Amino acid sequence: MDLREVFATNLRRLRHAKGLSQDDLAYEAEVSRSYLSQLEKGAFYASLKIVGKLAAVLHVEPAELLKLPATKPERGKRK
Repeated sequence: MDLREVFATNLRRLRHAKGLSQDDLAYEAEVSRSYLSQLEKGAFYASLKIVGKLAAVLHVEPAELLKLPATKPERGKRK
């Protein structure tokens, strides 16, 4: 999973967790809904400025948008 996909996944997850629509998040972050949609699809790269704006609206640290998902242990294997 490349960093764009990680960002897109985290952005969707955090937006849904906050109960925001794409329109609401885009409005609050002062970006277009179309641009936000492309970010959530992983089609565009986000600048640090945009990462900061989105994190502020979502009330998370910017790093939260770039965190890799926790890996799950494989079934049938023990640590």
